[in-house]
Amino acid sequence: MSGIVVYGAYVPRLRLNRAAAVEANAWFNAGLKGLAKGERSMCNWDEDSLTMAVEAARDCLGGTVPDDLKTLAFASTSMPFEDRQNAGILATALNLSEDVVTGDVSSTQRSGTSGLISALKTASLEGGSSLFVAADKRRTKSGSTHELLFGDGAAALLLGSENVIAEFVGSHQLAVDFVDHYRGANEEFDYNWEERWIRDEGYFKIVPRALEGLFKEVDVTPEQIDHFVMPSVMGPVPKRIAKMAGIKVEAVRGNLHAEMGESGTAHALVMLVDLLQEAKPGETILVVGWGQGVDALVFRTTDALAKLSPREGVKGHLARRREETNYNKFLAFNKLVTKEHGLRGELDRQTALTSLYRNKDMITAFLGGECSKCGTVQYPKSNVCVNPNCREFHTQEDHPFADTKATIMNWTADNLTYSMDPPSHFGIVTFAEGGRLLADMTDVDQGTLSVGMTMRMVFRVKEHDDQRGFTKYFWKAAPEHKAA
Repeated sequence: MSGIVVYGAYVPRLRLNRAAAVEANAWFNAGLKGLAKGERSMCNWDEDSLTMAVEAARDCLGGTVPDDLKTLAFASTSMPFEDRQNAGILATALNLSEDVVTGDVSSTQRSGTSGLISALKTASLEGGSSLFVAADKRRTKSGSTHELLFGDGAAALLLGSENVIAEFVGSHQLAVDFVDHYRGANEEFDYNWEERWIRDEGYFKIVPRALEGLFKEVDVTPEQIDHFVMPSVMGPVPKRIAKMAGIKVEAVRGNLHAEMGESGTAHALVMLVDLLQEAKPGETILVVGWGQGVDALVFRTTDALAKLSPREGVKGHLARRREETNYNKFLAFNKLVTKEHGLRGELDRQTALTSLYRNKDMITAFLGGECSKCGTVQYPKSNVCVNPNCREFHTQEDHPFADTKATIMNWTADNLTYSMDPPSHFGIVTFAEGGRLLADMTDVDQGTLSVGMTMRMVFRVKEHDDQRGFTKYFWKAAPEHKAA
């Protein structure tokens, strides 16, 4: 029996108030007022699909990588690199073995569900565990309806055949080149077609065919579906499709539109994780992915679900929200306006790829050292132990710092240092097991830092080299999660 073993998710803490965006654009498009309710999740300036994927995977793994992990797949239509394997960066950030098979899945909004089906079948045939992660940060034109409907987010699923919390019952796929939207090569934004056409000729004709094929292949009837997960920015569509397929309407899950918006490739899995956080053993779940065809997957929850240790998941991250009413900040963070950076922002940000490779364990995986003689922990590793009572040479063994809590030793808020979100917060953090680091700090509300405050390390964008199109990543200190 293969299926989902553990789940995880990530939703950025910032939530753009839709009313603020509507007010800023009402002079141009008064029709946006109908979308003014609720809020959408938005990445901080140093977050993207890859950093969200890292956080979702960390939430899923809970600090422990299975010994039998064989594959890692990353699904997104907004990957930071078009010709550099993004899943490889993700694997390094998670400190996975080089033997883990990695791969990117992209080019369609249903790559999240299509990739999941492939990963489930691989786990069933080859045994061992597979990690599947989906994330999207989709840029939209300012003042568009999709700017209000979309949101940023990620989900991760650990798949295997032992201690399964949701058994994979079966799936059915249709490949149909129905173009509801597209983004051509070298284009910044999606081009979207007319909604009524998408609804009537797309959703209402193609999805029912996929569900009909699914129910012929699995030993489940429409009446037995307890939860129907189908993302759609057109709110009434899932209920209409459920009725057409013979699924009870009360089984249709809410699409989280009011809380975060639709997170693209990740959203079917985000909705699934949100459901698993409250589901009970013995329930049957149908998940639909849409995009140039349809994926339909059926899961059945097991008794192991009730025994799973809690994760932040979708619900935990939604609870730690911070409202953002500054629409200009949203535009700047998504590079939808050209901001004056000043002289301090005019630096050559070229990355020495040789140094990045040689120090990838230290920079990307955030590995420090532990002296095998005296046990002193330090970051970064060095040829000599920093303990003045030891000072042994070449005794450093790898020591992971990413999941080690830290406390603030000192800090400053600097308005002179260039920052996308001034003031720039940084300072020295001390790790619980030993070691200190001069770290940038992120997700900080001005005036809330204090000496001794508990911080957690997060994988974030360090800076962008816009001249060469390269994104640098490193670990920053962020205040420990607290529910609102």
